[in-house]
Amino acid sequence: PIGLWGQRHKRYLKENRPALYNALLLSGKLNAYLAGIDQQAQELMDTIIQQMAEAQEITETMKATDQMAWIGKMNNIRVSAMEAVDKELIYV
Repeated sequence: PIGLWGQRHKRYLKENRPALYNALLLSGKLNAYLAGIDQQAQELMDTIIQQMAEAQEITETMKATDQMAWIGKMNNIRVSAMEAVDKELIYV
């Protein structure tokens, strides 16, 4: 199955790289390619989130003591990580 990242890359290919999209589609390799992109993107996303949380010293203790601050910081990290994944894998 192709997840969120694979779907976003598929849309990018259809709109901006139709020759590559058609070549992958006609060769029967599109789904495998998109599944690979999806897996790479999710792994990169997880790694970036973990590294940024460690760098900003966001811990489980913070989550237990000040949930709203933890949620706000983690949401900011998630958005930043999504932008990085978009630039690295999805829209290239």
